[in-house]
Amino acid sequence: MARKPNTDQRRGEIVAALLATMAEHGYEKATIQLIARQAGLAPGLLHYHFKTKAEILLSLVQTLADQGRARFATLAAAAITPEQRLEAYIRARLGMGEGASSAAVAAWVVIGAEAVRQPDVRAIYQDVVAQECAQIECLLRDCLSANGKQENQARPLAAALLALMEGAFQLASAAPGVLPAGFAADTTLALVQRYLAAELPARPEQLHQTYRFPAPKPESP
Repeated sequence: MARKPNTDQRRGEIVAALLATMAEHGYEKATIQLIARQAGLAPGLLHYHFKTKAEILLSLVQTLADQGRARFATLAAAAITPEQRLEAYIRARLGMGEGASSAAVAAWVVIGAEAVRQPDVRAIYQDVVAQECAQIECLLRDCLSANGKQENQARPLAAALLALMEGAFQLASAAPGVLPAGFAADTTLALVQRYLAAELPARPEQLHQTYRFPAPKPESP
């Protein structure tokens, strides 16, 4: 009896082929023929698994999101403190080394542009972005709470961090070589650490423990 084709594996190969093709040619010029050639498949087989190129793109969005979460889980496995988990997240998103992919970064930037044009892409893109923002906010709240700090600015800071990351992706893809190599993760960590250190304590009595004002000098007779 003939073996059944591994549909999930084949779909994964097609999605990976779109990623590689987009990184080199962009989405508009990533034709079914080019994607099929990259995957080592006949164009007709692509249509068996995906009706349109847009369907492959939607799968790629989810694949990239899953890969990012998997990298975070790997880096966070040894984390003990909330600060270490936050660092693991930032390094998973911005760090170089094992698991980093310039092709994935370039593809994500292209996906963001397509989200402006295509409602279906926008819907799944917004969902992924919302999940990432919520994840960052949760990590920040854990750090602030563990250090007795106020948490009311966690959400705006999470949004700012996400915007910083997306901007780093955009510049790394559109203007490679302009920014210092490998700067993003360490610089982002330094900025976050300074913010967390400067945030006010959650309880008023801790304010006096943290900030000591000099005692007033006695007036001269």
